[in-house]
Amino acid sequence: MIDLLLTNTSRGDIGIDHGRIVAGEKEARETRDLGGRLVTPPLVEPHIHLDAVLTEGQPRSNASGSLFEGIAIWAERVRDLSVDDVKDRVRQVLRWQLAHGVQHVRSHVDVCDPGLTALRALVEVREEARGLVDLQLVAFPQQGILGFDGGRELMRKAVEVGADVVGAIPHFELTREDGVESVRFAMALAEEHGLRVDVHCDETDDEHSRFVETMVAETIRRGMGGRVTASHTTAMHSYNAAYASRLITNIARAGLHMVTNPLDNALLQGRFDQGPIRRGHTRVKQLLEAGVNVAIGHDSVMDPWYPLGHADPLQAAFVLAHLGHMSGAEELRTLIDMITVRPAAALGVADYGLHIGGPADLVVFDARSEAEALRLQRPRFQVLRAGRVVAATEPARSTVTWNGKEEEVTFRPA
Repeated sequence: MIDLLLTNTSRGDIGIDHGRIVAGEKEARETRDLGGRLVTPPLVEPHIHLDAVLTEGQPRSNASGSLFEGIAIWAERVRDLSVDDVKDRVRQVLRWQLAHGVQHVRSHVDVCDPGLTALRALVEVREEARGLVDLQLVAFPQQGILGFDGGRELMRKAVEVGADVVGAIPHFELTREDGVESVRFAMALAEEHGLRVDVHCDETDDEHSRFVETMVAETIRRGMGGRVTASHTTAMHSYNAAYASRLITNIARAGLHMVTNPLDNALLQGRFDQGPIRRGHTRVKQLLEAGVNVAIGHDSVMDPWYPLGHADPLQAAFVLAHLGHMSGAEELRTLIDMITVRPAAALGVADYGLHIGGPADLVVFDARSEAEALRLQRPRFQVLRAGRVVAATEPARSTVTWNGKEEEVTFRPA
């Protein structure tokens, strides 16, 4: 007799025993009818800045809404960081993420701070959250590696303190040559320590920002395929078609993972455009067609760059459906893959997915299909970790009074 049997799910019956998935054709101590709801593996957040969450308006709001004003405001806020400040804010947002079904998170952490305050705080939270939300921490040089005094030494120190991934921000360096060198430095540091790489790359509307090609070349030369992620790459939507086609072919050859962040970049990019205004994301559909692994990140939650958000990857996927023209039936299913299996591959999450013998880590949506989940944007019905419910939401019940009679509204076609 097994511990739990989930019946009437989008994947049929799912058996759970001792925290693992087993065949569903067995007697169980508890049976739970899920009413035809969609079940997926855990959601995976491949790109967020947990050290900056919930700091919107501190010390001031981003009046222009630009990327660079956000960086300037954050540089002021960093001066007031303390370990307790970071931990208190991060704990709140981790709870939001878990309620949404997120169980794996890659957070970029600003290391342009001689004390590495935020990184030290997140290393502690990483241990605290283990078993509920698994954290990967990226050593992220917000002010640049070469352009910030002592940047190289801080990156090395960040790895010693406990960073899992090495980052860079080449388009923010002082020169093109410095940007190229920053990528090479980050790749060499990661290779030396056996770590992964995740670079904020070409997050600009400038069609001359072309550091992804450097990432491609370094990945191929160092044999690091599958361990390198290029995040944002919004300049790619401004490249001429011939160059973009060649670049995408080489991205696929190198085995790079790509992360697009539709919420932040829809607001941050196109700020110099008078019309038409660019949409602020990379060439998602062309990358997917080339066989490149593309994932969706949330990026920010109420910080100097993005004053909105509640840490739900489904919301980011919903926005990309519109900005990326991904409304086809198969494309809507792909959007759910882009917040589950695709970012899991980018992070190298071991033992991931719903299969016999795998961990009973799963998300139950209050929806019957991927398309309905995206359309309704409802809170998750249940989130299970090792077969145990770790988050749950009571479904809302809506009614209207029509011709004097109260009727329930389900927001589903009859």
